[in-house]
Amino acid sequence: MAIKFNTTHAEEFVSAADIKALEAQAVNAMNTLHNKTGEGSDYLGWVSLPTDYDKEEFDRIKKAAEFIKDNADVLIVIGIGGSYLGARAVIEALKSPNYNSLKKDTPDIYFIGNSISPQSLNEIISICEGKDICVNVISKSGTTTEPAIAFRVFRDMVNSRYSPEEASKRIFCTTDKAKGTLKKLADTEGYETFVVPDDVGGRYSVLTAVGLLPIAVAGIDIDALMSGARNAQNELNGTDVESNIALKYAAVRNAFYNRGTKLECFVSYEPCMAMFNEWLKQLFAESEGKDGKGLFPVSCIFSTDLHSLGQYIQESGSSLMFETVIKFNKPQSDFLITEQEGNIDGLNFLAGKTMSFVNEKARQGTLLAHTDGGVGNLVIECEDITEDTIGYLIYFFEKVCAISGYVLGVNPFNQPGVESYKKNMFALLGKPGYEKEKESLENRLGIC
Repeated sequence: MAIKFNTTHAEEFVSAADIKALEAQAVNAMNTLHNKTGEGSDYLGWVSLPTDYDKEEFDRIKKAAEFIKDNADVLIVIGIGGSYLGARAVIEALKSPNYNSLKKDTPDIYFIGNSISPQSLNEIISICEGKDICVNVISKSGTTTEPAIAFRVFRDMVNSRYSPEEASKRIFCTTDKAKGTLKKLADTEGYETFVVPDDVGGRYSVLTAVGLLPIAVAGIDIDALMSGARNAQNELNGTDVESNIALKYAAVRNAFYNRGTKLECFVSYEPCMAMFNEWLKQLFAESEGKDGKGLFPVSCIFSTDLHSLGQYIQESGSSLMFETVIKFNKPQSDFLITEQEGNIDGLNFLAGKTMSFVNEKARQGTLLAHTDGGVGNLVIECEDITEDTIGYLIYFFEKVCAISGYVLGVNPFNQPGVESYKKNMFALLGKPGYEKEKESLENRLGIC
């Protein structure tokens, strides 16, 4: 397997007996997933996606990425939630959080339409001045407020800079295969379209065109990414909890939850994984956070956050949280610490050692300190940060989340709570049809 799962430093908090008690539920949950007999079974296209993906569309994605690389200084990716988090997570993990500032032969990539901040919008508009741009808008319907506002702006920008024929080549729509506002506009204007599959929810969609087009534009090998996911699909099917690490992780998470633990803290010692942690937070929060249930996902980058949150984590105790650490044995690059004359900073004892060595000792020291403080540590160990490994991790976490959700007794594929703020926002904005709600909400807010 591309990854290993180690529970050694959680065993004093959740015992082998605790995990054993959940084995049958975890296996039943996986069978429910595979047999498509549970709630949300209409959204299980991701389960077989690494082998059953649309090969023709996959080739078109690569061709579109080459066009964008050849013709654009900047790619604007418009989407919110699962429509952008996965792509940004993969790009930052495999390239860099500083991707746009690096010397490279691929376009800068900016993600917009994931907030309603005018400052964020104006900054990206300013960045695009004097540069050739392409736009990839990602929306199943085309009417979600945040990306729809951004698409208005950048579609106008493209139309004002280029001829109608050229403009139509520079806008790519990832949307419903047959219906919806965005699909209709794309057909009318001649934009190339890619499909948001009907049977894959947004937070599980990174390995579809939703994530793959921006990822390919960044120069990432999407064949290798899918190969890693395919390996996970093939390997994470056994019913033995000790050998199927997806089953074991799902069982351990629920064992922590059953003993009253409230939070799961996703941790990496590589800053390039910060957005991957954000993707994990959406994946688990939207999948499990319903019906008054579920662990609350939070995240940290160590050792950075040890100097801000470390005190709290150290003394929070297992009733509040446990940590899931994603560990990489080989960094993407390394740095050798040299000896300094005079040893002014007292660090010559590190001379001849690499930064990755020091980073690993920080991880080991933190693991011992936090477990001594009552915070259990789960370790997901990866050999390196490559396309194959990241593809494997994506599928692994998706499968763990689905199994864990079924064990918890919720539908891991819906998100009914997300709609509540939208209804209130539409009413307060004065959207037609919400007049009655508008008055009631304004009264509650004390708006005259």
